[in-house]
Amino acid sequence: MNLNQITIAVANVEQSIAFYENLGLRLIVKSLPKYARFECLNGESTFSLHQSEIPNNGNTWLYFEVENLDQKVAELIQKGFVFEERPNDKEWLWREARIKDLDNNQLILYYAGKNRKYPPWRIS
Repeated sequence: MNLNQITIAVANVEQSIAFYENLGLRLIVKSLPKYARFECLNGESTFSLHQSEIPNNGNTWLYFEVENLDQKVAELIQKGFVFEERPNDKEWLWREARIKDLDNNQLILYYAGKNRKYPPWRIS
């Protein structure tokens, strides 16, 4: 199996489109008011938004790997994004920064390199 797409619930698809485009994703499907789909600029996966009236509880965490993490975060800060956590090294050998989207979804921009799939504690 190969993960193709993740879809998250948002209150307002149109407002969320602007947020995710500014974050750097490419819009490829726009079916307002209920749905939008983005293409990640690296790899083959896609990311979708679906309108929902159920309030978000903040339990959705999305990880977007960015090779030049510090530079990308600096660019996003210049655009007005407010990060809860600036880039820092984690004990699990990833470098991460954290931000929330308009619906309280936790977005983790990170760089892990080989440790993404092959950390020293990986099961053989």
